[in-house]
Amino acid sequence: MKIKVMIADDHSLIREGIKQLLEFDGTIEVMAEASNGVDCLKQLKNIHPDVLLLDVNMPEKNGLEVLEEIKRKNYDIKVLILTVHNELEYLLKAVDIGVNGYILKDSESSELKKAIQAVLSGENYIQASLIPALNNRLANRDIDRDKIESLTSRELEVLIQVANGMFNKEIATSLNISERTVKNHISNIFKKIDVSDRTQAAVFAIKNNIITLF
Repeated sequence: MKIKVMIADDHSLIREGIKQLLEFDGTIEVMAEASNGVDCLKQLKNIHPDVLLLDVNMPEKNGLEVLEEIKRKNYDIKVLILTVHNELEYLLKAVDIGVNGYILKDSESSELKKAIQAVLSGENYIQASLIPALNNRLANRDIDRDKIESLTSRELEVLIQVANGMFNKEIATSLNISERTVKNHISNIFKKIDVSDRTQAAVFAIKNNIITLF
């Protein structure tokens, strides 16, 4: 029985190239294609591919948004992200959402087929070149989680306001406390999360999704 694959990518030439590579030896059938995230999700209501090859950059809904929707609705499908993005933030986000595999578009066709077989058999497949950086970041994130958990609820409130660019006087007014108390909180926060200034504190907050840029 052939493996049924759907390709979601906004470049028709990319889709056609991938389709030819996958169908060459007769073991895989590309049963559907989508050029944007909305169309992809619409088709998935009516068709049931074994594996979805999903690009990150797509119009209307990007690949990560599509992945979130698939996981939220519990579709019985393996999702393999196929992208040009080797930036760790995209991979981390995909892993957090629950992607089954992540591979770059500069991979050999043999590796793509290997990845499809792996996710179909229930394994997670991350391109080998990305694994060391991913493991390092996950280890560091565990350390950051311990730092976050060491903050009191009031310190977390202050950190959020610092990261949003508020001055001590504004924070004091917002939280109905004195500026001296704000300074003490900030001093404790800096020690606990191991930063030395407000900019580093803001970066820490953004990196750990305590605040978002959007």
